[in-house]
Amino acid sequence: MVGLCKTERSGLCFCALARWRQVISAQFSRVEVGKWNRERTAATSVAALVSEPGKYGQWYPILLAQALPFPTRRTMNALLVYPEFPDTYWSFKHALKFLGKRAAQPPLGLMTVAALLPGGWKKRLVDCNVERLKERDLKWADVVLLSGMHIQQATLVEIVERCKARGLRTVVGGPIASSLPPEELKADSVVIGEAEELIRTLARDLEMGTTKPVYQAAGRPEMSTSPLPDLSLIKMNRYTTMTVQYSRGCPFNCEFCDIIEIYGRRPRTKAIAQVLRELDQLHAAGWNDTVFIVDDNFIGNKVRAKQLLTALAEWRKENGGGFPLLTEASLNLADDAELMQLMKDAGFVSVFLGIETPDESGLIASNKLQNTRRSLLESVATIQSYGMQVMGGFILGFDTDKDDIFDRMVEFIQKSGIPIAMVGLLQAMPGTQLFRRLWKEGRIVDMDAGNNTGDHLNFLPHMDAQRLVEGYRSVLKRIYSCEAYYERVKLYLNRTQPKPGKRTGAKQPSNQQWMTRANVRAFVTSILRQGVFSRQRWSYWKFLMTVATRYRHCVGAAMTLAVMGYHLQVITQKLSKALDEVALPGIAKEGLPAEAGGEGK
Repeated sequence: MVGLCKTERSGLCFCALARWRQVISAQFSRVEVGKWNRERTAATSVAALVSEPGKYGQWYPILLAQALPFPTRRTMNALLVYPEFPDTYWSFKHALKFLGKRAAQPPLGLMTVAALLPGGWKKRLVDCNVERLKERDLKWADVVLLSGMHIQQATLVEIVERCKARGLRTVVGGPIASSLPPEELKADSVVIGEAEELIRTLARDLEMGTTKPVYQAAGRPEMSTSPLPDLSLIKMNRYTTMTVQYSRGCPFNCEFCDIIEIYGRRPRTKAIAQVLRELDQLHAAGWNDTVFIVDDNFIGNKVRAKQLLTALAEWRKENGGGFPLLTEASLNLADDAELMQLMKDAGFVSVFLGIETPDESGLIASNKLQNTRRSLLESVATIQSYGMQVMGGFILGFDTDKDDIFDRMVEFIQKSGIPIAMVGLLQAMPGTQLFRRLWKEGRIVDMDAGNNTGDHLNFLPHMDAQRLVEGYRSVLKRIYSCEAYYERVKLYLNRTQPKPGKRTGAKQPSNQQWMTRANVRAFVTSILRQGVFSRQRWSYWKFLMTVATRYRHCVGAAMTLAVMGYHLQVITQKLSKALDEVALPGIAKEGLPAEAGGEGK
C-alpha cells in the first residue's frame, strides 16, 4: 500500500483493483470459473492473498478481485486554495495596509466551485493572499482544488508540488488552466473551461478514485447554472471589496485578449433575480462596503445590462442606498447617455476601461475597433461627468508604436484625468490571436506572459527592445510622480464630484459615510507615511491643502486616491530599480531561449 493516496487506502477500496472483477470475469469461461469455485482454497482475505501471491497461480487476480469490495463513494475533505499574487500594480498591497486589509477581493471562482461540490463534502478555503497555507490544512484534506490566473503560476505550482509531496491529489482549474499546457501546472488533474457542467463528473471521479489527467468542458454553460457563491468559507473582514459576476464573454475581437478565447464572444448573463440574490446574501452577511461586478465587459449586452441596472436602482432604494459598485466596460459606454445615467442611479462609482493607446493605428492593428473613430479624451470626460471614476488600461509595444509613443501616452493620461492609469508592456498571452500570429512570424520568446507590468517581454517587438523598456520606464516615472498624479486626481475631482448644493440623480457617498473605522485608520496612516516620513511630503501637503479649500465635499474620494497613489509610487520605484538590470528578449537567462521560436524560424 506504500505510495497510495489517502482515498485509495481508505477501507481497502482500491478502485483500480476492484475493477479487475469486471475485466477478469469477461476473460474466464463459465467452466473455468466453476472449476475455480470447486478448487477454491480458504484464502478469502486480502491479507492472505497478498502474502502468498504465487500459491494461487492463474487464479490469483480473480481471487484478489473477488476478495475486494466494489468501490464506494465517500465523503471528501476538499481544500480549496487560491495562490498568492506577486506584488504588482494590480495587487494594491501597499495601499491595503493603510486600511488594515490583506487583499482587495476574495477568490470568487473557488467560492462558486465550492457551492457546486456535493453537499456532503466538507470544505475549507485558504486564500494565500490573506493567510498562510498550514500543514494542518493539508493533513485534513483528501483533495486540493486550486484556481488562479497566469500571473499566479509560480506560487500555484509551488503549492501543487507541496501537496503532491504529501500524497494529496491535486486539481487545477480557472483561467490559468485554459491558457497553459496541463503539464506545466504539475497537477494530477487539470480542468479546462468552465466548471458548472463538469464538476459533477469530477466530484464522482474523486470519490471513486478514478480521476483523469484532463477534464475539458464540452461547451460554455449558461449562467443560470451558476450557484450562489459560498460566503461561509472566507474571512470577509480581510478584504476591501466583495465580488459578484453578472456575465461572461465579450462581443469584441481584440487581438491580444484572452477573455474571448476562454469565455467566448457571446455575452452570457445571469438572470436579474440571481444577481439580486447575491447582493441579498452579501447584505445579510453584514457587508456594507464596495462590490465589484467582475465582468470583463459589463455592457457586452447593453439591453440586458439596462434591465439589470433598473432593478439595481430599485434594490438600492429598498435597502437604504446599497453598495458602491465597480465594474469593467468598453469605451463605447460613452455613446449611451441612458446607460451611463442608469449606472449612476444604480450606484456605480468607478469603471475600468481598456483604452490601450492614444495611437489609432495601434488600435486598428490590434482590432480594438470600438475605440476608433472617436475622441478618446472626450469619451473619458463624458463618462466621468456621470460621477464615475475612470480607471484605464494602457499598452506599450504594439508593432505600430513609434518613438514618440511614450510622450503621447504621458500627455494623454495627464489630460484624461485618469488617476489610476495601468500602463503595461504588451504580452502575447498563450491561446490568443496575437500569440498565434507572433508564433507564425517566429517572434515568440517564451510562454511567460502573466505580468504585463513587469520588466519582461515574451516576444520580439518591432521597436528596439532596449528602447521600448526604457521608454516604458520613463512613462511610469512621469505619470506616477507625485505632482503629475495629484494633478490628475484634481482634474478627476473637478469633473466627477458633485458641487455643494447641486442635486444629483443618485445618492452619493458623503464625507460622513466615508468616516468609517477603517478609513479613519487609513487617514491617520496616510498622514504619517505620506505626510511625515515620505520624501514627497511637500507635494502631499500641497494636495491636502487644495482638497481642504476646493474639494471639501469630496475629502473621502481624495484621500482614497492619495492612498492608492502611495501604492503606485512604491511599485514604480521598485520596478524602476528592477529595470536597471532588465533581461531583454533574445538574451538567455535561467532556461529562457536565447532566440525566438515559431514557424518563422
